[in-house]
Amino acid sequence: MSVIERKISEMIQTLRLAKKTSKEDYTQHLRLVVLGLMAVGGIAFVIKIIAEYITVGTGGRG
Repeated sequence: MSVIERKISEMIQTLRLAKKTSKEDYTQHLRLVVLGLMAVGGIAFVIKIIAEYITVGTGGRG
C-alpha cells in the first residue's frame, strides 16, 4: 500500500469514528470562542489606547 492510499484510509477511518456534536455542545463552544475573541480584542484595544496616549504625551503624532 502506498503512502497516499494509507493516508486516505486513515482519513476515512477517522471520519467513520467521528460523531456529530449536539446543539448544546456547539452553542457552548461557540460562546467560549466568542468570549475569548472579545477578551483578546478588549486587551488589544486597551493596549492601543495606552500606546496612543504615550505617543501623544511624548510629542509623537498630534
